[in-house]
Amino acid sequence: MNWIDQLKNKFNTANIVEQIIFINIAVFVLTYLFNTLSFLFGISSNFIIDWFALSPNLNNLLYKPWTLFSYGFLHSGLLHILFNLIFLFYIGNLFLDFFNKKQFIAYYILGIFFGGIIYLFSYNYLPALNHQNTILVGASAGVMAILVGLASYVPNFALHFRFIGNIKLLYIAIGFVALDIIQIPVENAGGHLAHLGGAIIGFLLTKYFQNGKPIIAFWEGLFQPKKQKPLKTVYKTKSATKKRKDNTTNQQQKIDQILDKISKSGYETLSKEEKDFLFRAGKNN
Repeated sequence: MNWIDQLKNKFNTANIVEQIIFINIAVFVLTYLFNTLSFLFGISSNFIIDWFALSPNLNNLLYKPWTLFSYGFLHSGLLHILFNLIFLFYIGNLFLDFFNKKQFIAYYILGIFFGGIIYLFSYNYLPALNHQNTILVGASAGVMAILVGLASYVPNFALHFRFIGNIKLLYIAIGFVALDIIQIPVENAGGHLAHLGGAIIGFLLTKYFQNGKPIIAFWEGLFQPKKQKPLKTVYKTKSATKKRKDNTTNQQQKIDQILDKISKSGYETLSKEEKDFLFRAGKNN
């Protein structure tokens, strides 16, 4: 097996968080490869940046609408991508303990999208930013959507930091949002505003989900188009139908009780049986 096959196998067996990280790394390497080629051939611009970064110019958006999403897979430098992907790895995998793969994709992509919308609005309608020559790159808006969405769902879940101790997700999310707000006048105003856009959509998606709304019904439709099936007659007994319904109801009630316990006391207070039950329920979903 050559190294290309090894990479393909690694990608195919990775979870969705790791796959997103692989894609970001591949785009980063490709971007810097084009930088090198542009330098060698005396070209002043980078093809990938020109065609996939988000510009505040609305006219550019008309013929490059994909940049509202593609900018989220570009990064300006090594430290930029390193911080984003390390944070995404830990928060993203924790997110998957409470949500499923499709929900992760929805939070990440919609976070990037709404971060781009906030960026465009700010640079076209806010006097302090109007007519500034800049572009937007980075996955931070998607990462912020995942962080704030998770913190809104289990605010009392605590992460342990060496030399600091346990810090609740709620306080971590508030801290990152506050840092973005106070840094807007200092530097990278567009980036920090995009982060806030991601944070807002993460919060709204979780609240919508907690109200019992099918927030990913449209997303499932994109990836799983309905197939035409032949009509067939199925006979069910009332007792069997009622039994299945009761089992589903009981399972959902138990999940709600466990999530309520996590919200109040933290994940660490769960018994092994409760953790195993939650894990199995998450896999079935």
